Order: sequence, then structure tokens, then C-alpha cells
Amino acid sequence: MRVFVTGGTGFVGSAVVRELLAAGHEVLALARSEASAARLTAAGATPQAGSLEDLDAIRAGASDADAVIHAAFDNSSVASFLRNSKIERAALQAMGDALSGSRRPLVAAGGFAPVVATGPVLVETDEASAHTGPAGRNVERTIVDLADRGISASVVRMPAVHGAGYHFTMSRLIELARRQRVSGYAGQGANRLPAVYVADAARLFRLAVEHPAASLRYHAVGETGVEFRQIAQAIGRGLGVPAVGMSALRARWYFKAFAGYAMSDRPASSELTQQLLGWTPTGPGLLDDLAGPDYFSAR
Repeated sequence: MRVFVTGGTGFVGSAVVRELLAAGHEVLALARSEASAARLTAAGATPQAGSLEDLDAIRAGASDADAVIHAAFDNSSVASFLRNSKIERAALQAMGDALSGSRRPLVAAGGFAPVVATGPVLVETDEASAHTGPAGRNVERTIVDLADRGISASVVRMPAVHGAGYHFTMSRLIELARRQRVSGYAGQGANRLPAVYVADAARLFRLAVEHPAASLRYHAVGETGVEFRQIAQAIGRGLGVPAVGMSALRARWYFKAFAGYAMSDRPASSELTQQLLGWTPTGPGLLDDLAGPDYFSAR
């Protein structure tokens, strides 16, 4: 297939590009700079100039492809999250317009934040709230709207993604601990985060476009739930700082914008995803990955 990819030079997106090319697919990837275009060309992909704000480029890329994978989002600044969420929604709508009337699939990276749990562990049949929340991002609701229009759209819910290179969640936690010289966790740190190795997540995206409309929702979950205390301890060892349990009030101050994430207990299963797509995560676990010698020098 010819697959149009957004975010093809990002942490997850670059792994998706490598996975698609290794499987024999052709990749057309959005490039918002000459440097990004050069990286994509070196990887074996064809760059298409444009950004998520360039809806003409988005429509052109989606129209010229057999499938679309959306893995782009600018999360470099919490302050610009709302604006970037609006840009992303418009881009997804443009992709949907280009795919309308066909069975060409659109697979987008989403998250677990808006998901409303019906049991102790999040599963693929749990639906997302219609509310976007203060940050404004709810990829899943946009995907559901597109699916309601007859577009072959699906969302891959992403947990804490880890591996060599830039890793948003862990990098933020590491930088907090580095700045404050302590690796914190709330209370006993028994709250759990689901996690996945980046190459496993990339393989799931490939399988999702190769088996369109197998499901509306997939879980890229390699580990159902890693206790936050263990994560904090691994970060502390990596930085040579103590891991410390904190009161809820102090933990909110410590984590600031990431308090809701770092203090929540959101274990998730990928059992249905594995059954539907034949996907089996094989990469190292999060704690093993955090024990690697190069992890804390990555940016």
C-alpha cells in the first residue's frame, strides 16, 4: 500500500515509518521543514511539504494514498495544547473528507484520558467521553464522528510509550526529577500506568491499516499496569536521586500540569486488540527499558 503518515519524524511516527517500509509498503509522509524532509528521505519515505495547519497538503496526501496514519501532535508546550488540539481536529476532518466514499482506512493515535471505564481495567469497548476537557484534545470523538459518516476510521489508544529516543511521558517525568533532585510519587505509589514499547506500537499501526475496520478502537498496551512507585524508583536510580512518596497536595505541586496523569490509576488491557489483529507485544517492559544505560541521556 501507499500510506500517508503525519508525524513521521516523531518518536512514534518514525517507528511507524520504519515498520511500514520494512513490511514493503510505500510511505508518503508530511514534512513541515527541510530538515524533516531530509530525515524522511534518508529513511526511505517520500516527503510531502506541509504541516497539520496546511489542510490542502493534508487533503492531497490523503487523496494520494491507500491508507492514512495520523501520529502527529505538537505536545512541546502545555500552554499551546488547546490551540494544537483545534489544529489536529481540523486536520483529521480534512483527512476524512479526502477518504470519504472509499474504504481506505484512517488510523489515528489517541489516548486513554477521555475513556470512561466500565470496570477495574480499561478495555477496547469502553467509550470515550464527549467532553474534550481543559486541554481540548479528544482524538477519539473526532474518529467516532468520522466513522459515523461511513469513513473507515479507527483510533489506537496509546499508553506510556517507551524506547530509544524521545519519549514524551517518561521524558517529562525524568526532567521533573532532574530539576527537583527527587523522583516523586503520590502516597504509596500503587497507582498503575499501562505501557508499550515503541516498536510494538508501530507494528500495531501497520496491522490496523492492513486490516481496516476490524475495530473502531485498539489498545497499544504491552503492559497492563506498571506501579508508579516502581517507575519513580527506576527514574531515581537513573538520575542518582531519591524516590520519595508524597502527600496528595505536595504531589500536585511536584507534578503540576502532569498531576492528573501521574496520580491516576488507569490499567488497561489489549486482549481484544491482540485477538482481532494477531498482535503480540514482544519488546522490553518499561522498567527494563528504564534500566538501560542510555535512557537518561536521550532527549
